[in-house]
Amino acid sequence: MDTTENIHIGELIKQVLEEQGRTITWLAKQIGCSRENLYKIFRRSWIHTDMLQKISIALGYDFFNIYTEWYDQQKNQ
Repeated sequence: MDTTENIHIGELIKQVLEEQGRTITWLAKQIGCSRENLYKIFRRSWIHTDMLQKISIALGYDFFNIYTEWYDQQKNQ
C-alpha cells in the first residue's frame, strides 16, 4: 500500500468478500446485520473496531493488520 494513499476499509472489505466468492447475504448473516448496513459499510472509509473484528473473524482476514502496516510505513518515513 502506498503510504500517501488513505485506507478505505469499506472498499477493502468488499474486495476480500468478492475474492472469497462470498455473498453480501452470507456476510450479513455471519455478523448479524442487514445487507443494507453492509452496503453502508462498503461506502465508508472508517468502521467501528467491534464491527471490524466481527468481519475479520467471519472472513478469516486480519483487516487490523492493514492499519498496522500503514502505521509502520508512516512511522518509518
